[in-house]
Amino acid sequence: MVRPQRFRITAVVLALLVFVAGCAVFGGTPDKDGEESGNSSSENAIGRTIDAMTLDEKIGQLIIAGVEGASPDCRARRIIAEQHVGGVIFYKDNLVSPEETVVYVNSLRAWNGANKAPLMLSVDQEGGIVSRLPGLERLPDAVAIGETGQPAFAGAVGELLARACTAFGFNLNFAPVLDINSNPDNPVIGPRSFGATPEVVTQMGVAEMKAIRDAGIIPVVKHFPGHGDTAVDSHLELPVVRKGLEQLRNFEWQPFAEAIRQGTDAVMVAHILFPQLDGEFPSSLSRTIITDQLRGTLGFEGVVMTDDLTMGAIADHYGIGDAAVQAVEAGSDIVLVAHGYDNVDRVVQALKQSVNEGRLTEKRIDESVERILQLKERYRLADKPVAIPELDGINADIRAVLKQYRQG
Repeated sequence: MVRPQRFRITAVVLALLVFVAGCAVFGGTPDKDGEESGNSSSENAIGRTIDAMTLDEKIGQLIIAGVEGASPDCRARRIIAEQHVGGVIFYKDNLVSPEETVVYVNSLRAWNGANKAPLMLSVDQEGGIVSRLPGLERLPDAVAIGETGQPAFAGAVGELLARACTAFGFNLNFAPVLDINSNPDNPVIGPRSFGATPEVVTQMGVAEMKAIRDAGIIPVVKHFPGHGDTAVDSHLELPVVRKGLEQLRNFEWQPFAEAIRQGTDAVMVAHILFPQLDGEFPSSLSRTIITDQLRGTLGFEGVVMTDDLTMGAIADHYGIGDAAVQAVEAGSDIVLVAHGYDNVDRVVQALKQSVNEGRLTEKRIDESVERILQLKERYRLADKPVAIPELDGINADIRAVLKQYRQG
């Protein structure tokens, strides 16, 4: 029966709201909507915001942190209110129902009210096997999209992914995957890739990226320099790819280069060792790969993010705090710390200590904060609450799009 279920949902939401009120320490949420990025007034406003920030607030902007559980608690409040993290990522275990998800998202936004920049609220909503948001019809894996040979289909899927993110209150999607699935033994990419050739992945991936972007969600293309030719899952171990610069430029980097030409705003860097480029550090910690190649050779001027530093490829070989410092030294703007509040503590402490000891300068921190705030301004991020989503319309459109392309 629908009515009793609605009563149960309402009771859950009200109970969570009561808890949030008990933890909250802020007043209302400010409207962060601003002018178009790039004009002088916007740039001046960002400069004034950075000047007004404490070192702790600046360091917080460099972190996207994971939360625990499916409902807001005081530990989640602490990373926002006290550690000032610039963003949060949700995983499947945080996303039980549309109602509870929205309460969680709105709670984080309310707790961010006294901070100087709105939150990035992020999720991996690639479609297919990586579909996190509850209550939605599943969109196809990237490989199925690639097999259609129709970039318009990739664009339609990208728009639907963005609409779904918006409905739940998210403003950043870690998608699309631009890895070329050239190794059949790859345990982590597989159907998440649009195909096995640069041409297919470039055509389909860039179409999806642009659709997500044009629908108002920040797309993060991943996993530079390319995770498609690995035989090891970087969640568990550190992959090694023995390709040289010319091979990477002519194959793995083609989709990323085109995405950059088409204006992608954010790139995730993978935890992979490329010994012919950098024999010491994996790509996510490598100045050679991030600053010299991604920024220098490919000309990327946007926000660089690491993959999750708690993955085995990093956690089992480097201290998480040291890895965060090394990533920022290498040129990354945001470090992803997806699991464990203690790990967030370690990263905050390590970054602050590195500035106090002179390993990182505050000027270097400011450079990343400026890029991050420009990105938030460009997408008009705001800490406004969202309503419980009505998913019937999105699901109907998903079915319609799938039917159209299956018949076509």
